[in-house]
Amino acid sequence: MAGRFLNLFKPLGRVMPEIKAPERKVSFNEKIFWTALVLIVYLIMSEISLYGIPAGVKEQFAPLRVIFASNRGTLMELGIGPIVTAGLILQLLVGSAIIQCDMSNPEDRGLFTTASKFFSILLTGIQASAYIISGMYGALSGPTTIVIFLQLLGAGIIVMLLDELIQKGWGLGSGISLFIMAGVAQNILWQTFNPGTGLFVGSLDMLLRGNQTLVDWVIGAGAYPSLIGFIATIVTFLVIIYLEGIRVELPLTYAGYKGFRSRYPIKLLYVSNLPVIFASALFANVYFFSQLIWSTQGRPAPGQNILIDFLGQYNATNNQPISGLAYYVTAPQSVHDVAADPIRAAIYLAILVSFCAVFSLIWLEVGGLGPSRVAKQLVDSGMQIPGYRRSEKPVESILRRYIPVVTILGGIVVGLVAGISDFLGVFGSGTGILLAVGIIYQYYELLMRERAAEMFPAFRRILGE
Repeated sequence: MAGRFLNLFKPLGRVMPEIKAPERKVSFNEKIFWTALVLIVYLIMSEISLYGIPAGVKEQFAPLRVIFASNRGTLMELGIGPIVTAGLILQLLVGSAIIQCDMSNPEDRGLFTTASKFFSILLTGIQASAYIISGMYGALSGPTTIVIFLQLLGAGIIVMLLDELIQKGWGLGSGISLFIMAGVAQNILWQTFNPGTGLFVGSLDMLLRGNQTLVDWVIGAGAYPSLIGFIATIVTFLVIIYLEGIRVELPLTYAGYKGFRSRYPIKLLYVSNLPVIFASALFANVYFFSQLIWSTQGRPAPGQNILIDFLGQYNATNNQPISGLAYYVTAPQSVHDVAADPIRAAIYLAILVSFCAVFSLIWLEVGGLGPSRVAKQLVDSGMQIPGYRRSEKPVESILRRYIPVVTILGGIVVGLVAGISDFLGVFGSGTGILLAVGIIYQYYELLMRERAAEMFPAFRRILGE
């Protein structure tokens, strides 16, 4: 049964905007259509400028853009930030048992979803207000302020519903994953072929004209990407693809079909890329709110405000953190930056890896991936481990030997890959590359499963559908 906290959201379930789950089987081609339509809507929203903001709005939150699939000065200004942050807060509360929620109970799942929507809309309003109050859009009149706020709030609700449309079974995967993948792809292409600053167009033209040295072109200079970053991007892709294939496979037999054997894969990246999403979202919010407090408090100099000194001091020229917590949870973006402050790089990597490991364990239970839940799913679907009786306990005991260890190890690995990739200046950021490859791999597996289930309906029971 749901705890007292989630029961508070029961009345909201009747008025909260909702996408109904399909009452019939949605065909594979229909899922492709709805997924493509959602992606097109997202891309269009990413190009529609907010009405009422002055031209040439200064970028202040560049490190958040890839993580939150957002685009400066457009309807996707906030991106998926409020949704991810709301989910992060609730999952931490559930994982730490501060609030009670049984995700195997349909009623609890429904209340959890309602609570997630409520906090997503609330955080959309808070972040939209913070953007306006901070002066990011310059001096605005009262009516213009309201119009901008309503645009951001409405766009946030639309993004939430687009994500729900896919997750309810109309599409494939999740909207959040789809938006992140699209944002990372755009970022990589822009850094590679941008006419102004792209590595093989603008930056190469600067080199050929003698306006920058070969060393600058190789290791990066200012706003220009580097050849090392481009090579590191390719290597990072290959490393993550390799890591996705590392797994421990437990042999299984299917009681319903004599002689049918299968394997249950426990991948090294068992909880996928979710830990690094949550860790990055946490760091991004530290960056966002520390800069907001710093700018609204009159940008005090170091030593004038203890709280701001702790949260982070910023460079007034480029709005980049120069000290405090925000400085140490923002990744150095090149080899040059790492060499300039190796202690910062080491602290950032240690914090990132630690949080990825912690979030991996939290998601193990919150996401229904723990040994007990998996054992129940396998037994309920008619599977058993050869040599053991068909019961949850022996299956759970064997899964418990592998899943917790692999989960922690996978969290550490994704943290290291994301952090080190950033240090090498990869295009789209290390976290972005990690997320994109993981999402592409998930979509590949999902497409194969959907196609197999479409061609061989009997496999649906085996696949747990």
